[in-house]
Amino acid sequence: MNAESHGVNPIHGWMRRLAPTPPSVHRARHAAEAALRGWGVAPGSVPLVLLVVSELATNAVRHGRVPGRYYEVRIAYDAEKLVGIEVSDPREGLPRLGDATPDAESGRGLAIVEAFAEAWGVRERVVGKTVWARVRL
Repeated sequence: MNAESHGVNPIHGWMRRLAPTPPSVHRARHAAEAALRGWGVAPGSVPLVLLVVSELATNAVRHGRVPGRYYEVRIAYDAEKLVGIEVSDPREGLPRLGDATPDAESGRGLAIVEAFAEAWGVRERVVGKTVWARVRL
């Protein structure tokens, strides 16, 4: 995990590589929840982190899918107050905040991340990109 991007000095870390299919978002969220609870993250803070994980993983599945390639979800926890989340996918191109209308069924993922994360951003990789977020508990 690149602590420089999300500003979390990790004591605990977790990573999963997942096939870019819709059911993988649930698997990522479920495994992240187990990790967070195992690290002793306050139960009231876990849903906030899982919301950000879910939105970023959904974006990777919907917009970052490349046939035959996986995406990665990483979480870091400083054992005090910060959780860093990174979702990397193999698709080129940077994501942007959507212009969702009130009745749109999609296009709000990064707006949700922006609303609930202390900070977020994108960094390019040799193949694809990583979208990261920092959540203060």
